[in-house]
Amino acid sequence: MFEMLQYDFLVRALVVGLLVSVCASLLGVSLVLKRYSMIGDGLSHVGFGALAVASALNLAPLHVSIPVVMLAAFVLIKISSGGKIKGDAAIALLSSSAMAIGIIILSKTNSGADMNSYMFGSIMAISNEDLVLSVICSVVVIALFVLFYNKIFGVTFDEGFSKATGVKADLYNTVLALLTALTVVVGMRIMGALLISSLIIFPALTSMRVFRSFKSVTICSALVASVCYIIGMEVTYNMDLPAGASVVVVNLGAFLLFAIIGLVVHRQRKG
Repeated sequence: MFEMLQYDFLVRALVVGLLVSVCASLLGVSLVLKRYSMIGDGLSHVGFGALAVASALNLAPLHVSIPVVMLAAFVLIKISSGGKIKGDAAIALLSSSAMAIGIIILSKTNSGADMNSYMFGSIMAISNEDLVLSVICSVVVIALFVLFYNKIFGVTFDEGFSKATGVKADLYNTVLALLTALTVVVGMRIMGALLISSLIIFPALTSMRVFRSFKSVTICSALVASVCYIIGMEVTYNMDLPAGASVVVVNLGAFLLFAIIGLVVHRQRKG
């Protein structure tokens, strides 16, 4: 670890990755419980399309992708809440369309090589500007999650009751989607469009193998995400493997470990 910190690009990757992992894990608990966990995958495909446009026009990638993906998240929530198109169908519709547009643009430009880092992730792709923007976005996500924690908890477990008590459930669903959009765009630099959704899904599912309460699952998810990311970066550095893939494999190992622990704890409680 100390040897890794000698390289500026690895320090940037560690800082951004840890922040994104924590943000994704916090949001992931609500998304998984609401059966909306694939929103990260859908929004990452939208981000890929936006990045393709930005690259073709020689514009700053994150400056273009952040507003586009946040708009897509807002549209996605509105379509789903309208009831005419279900959440999973809306995600598939939006993500496949954006991916197709991105591929067409790349086929007509010479920016395909630059887009590989967005598709598969690259720790080398993070600039100092990306670092600053990522830190700002991550602080905003964590602050808003903490600020609206009780409301998010309410709409996650019983949206109907929350509406009956005067909570603006649609507003907080939109906030959740917009925060997810921010996290996805920032995380795509390291994880890539194909793997970013794993940071949302794995820590939440892993924590749920052992813990039951919303608070304990949320805290455990953040810890699991952070530890798995650090181990994944160690594996990447020592074995010269892709960062995104290494982090996902470590998360898979953590999930299997927690699943075994959960079975043992469950049997002990029964006994």
